[in-house]
Amino acid sequence: MALNDIPLFDEVLLRNLPVDNQVISEPNMDGLRLRPLCTRDFDRGFMKTLAQLTDVGDVSPETFIDRFEEMKRLGNHYVVVVEDTDNGSVVATALLILERKFIHACTTRGRVEDVVVCSSVRGKGLGKLLVSTLTLLAERLGCYKVTLECKPAISSFYERLGYTVSEELYMQRRFGH
Repeated sequence: MALNDIPLFDEVLLRNLPVDNQVISEPNMDGLRLRPLCTRDFDRGFMKTLAQLTDVGDVSPETFIDRFEEMKRLGNHYVVVVEDTDNGSVVATALLILERKFIHACTTRGRVEDVVVCSSVRGKGLGKLLVSTLTLLAERLGCYKVTLECKPAISSFYERLGYTVSEELYMQRRFGH
């Protein structure tokens, strides 16, 4: 399968979100477009953008397409990107994952992850745009709550977007991947 512009999810979901101008604003969005991820973003610098957040490893186009198709088939991954329309590069991205639960009357929890804005365009409100959009999308999709993990040094950023520190303790166990 070749790289293409078919979106991971229907872009209509990003339209007409109950936008409060105090929450989501698109300052300095000239030449920038928020949209769902597509496989062609592999060649548009998506992985390089993610690499500004964490180690991405050596991912081939075929592996990228396989993971994309798996996410699309599962229907619970919403990766959004901000594209610089002047040069076609991906300059920011974030992910919303839906977890189907038995608790709370078989409802759904949302998790925002992998939020990153390229250093070249930081300060334009793109992080705020990404997180606010995915938060509202989680609400639209029926989530009873949306959570995220962050380093203490940037918690104030998320607090300004309405997130609060949870009483729950985040723990992890890493494997050799």
